[in-house]
Amino acid sequence: MGSASPPPTREFTNPPNYQFPTHRLSRVLRNPDKQPLVLVACGSFSPVTYLHLRMFEMAKDYVRQNTDFEIVGGYLSPVSDQYKKPGLLSAHHRVNMCNLAAEQTSQWLMVDPWEAFQDYQRTAVVLDHFDYEINTKRGGIELPDGSGARKPARIMLLAGSDLIATMSEPGVWSEQDLDHILGRYGVLIIERAGADMDQAIDSLSRWRHNIHLIHQLVQNDVSSTKVRLFLRRGLSVRYLLPAPVVDYIEQHGLYMDDGPNASAASGAIAAEKEKGKEKEAVASSSSS
Repeated sequence: MGSASPPPTREFTNPPNYQFPTHRLSRVLRNPDKQPLVLVACGSFSPVTYLHLRMFEMAKDYVRQNTDFEIVGGYLSPVSDQYKKPGLLSAHHRVNMCNLAAEQTSQWLMVDPWEAFQDYQRTAVVLDHFDYEINTKRGGIELPDGSGARKPARIMLLAGSDLIATMSEPGVWSEQDLDHILGRYGVLIIERAGADMDQAIDSLSRWRHNIHLIHQLVQNDVSSTKVRLFLRRGLSVRYLLPAPVVDYIEQHGLYMDDGPNASAASGAIAAEKEKGKEKEAVASSSSS
């Protein structure tokens, strides 16, 4: 499970006044025999829930017990407003809520607003962005021997089982992006209550070595969709979300009229299909 070959040279467009967050990124590896690992969760986070945060803790346990990695950082990466998901709250509010959740309930999670405050970026490009910021610009993670030598950090996507289901559905993700995400980076998948992942994994068997399945020992099926439904009905969502997030929602009167609903998975399908059409159009115009 070593580091893959360097990513293709890419120009990254940053939002105005953007700075990559590193205040909780471990600068030095504790165990020189381990490979540093950075977890990245992409999603709507509309709003961020305790399950989103628990995913990182479950992944942390799994990595410690089953791999040769050492986690040096964890990031929530909220999607752009161009995600085209019905009822998606503005990136401004979603990033603020994620920051409240990460800063006030965790000692190691961070929020990267790079994806949120610009045009829609494919997941493969988002992972390349993290690779560039941590490994290309910063040279990776320093070894603990004081020599100044560094190891490149492995970047991995952290997601729920609904994502792996869309990846196994023909026509949703391009083969190139699947190979880039699953082949170069890899993914940690948290099972969702009632989800059957076996069939999805079978169809992605060529990348099975880079797909890590994590079972929930305590089942939690809280979802942002259910939270928004509760809020529209005037029901309490306390103890489903971090208290600072609940306070923020109440203070700003959010989700009282959320509009049409769509799951995160269906939003991902629509966005990836749209990007696929754009890429095909560009290819066609280039060849004509």
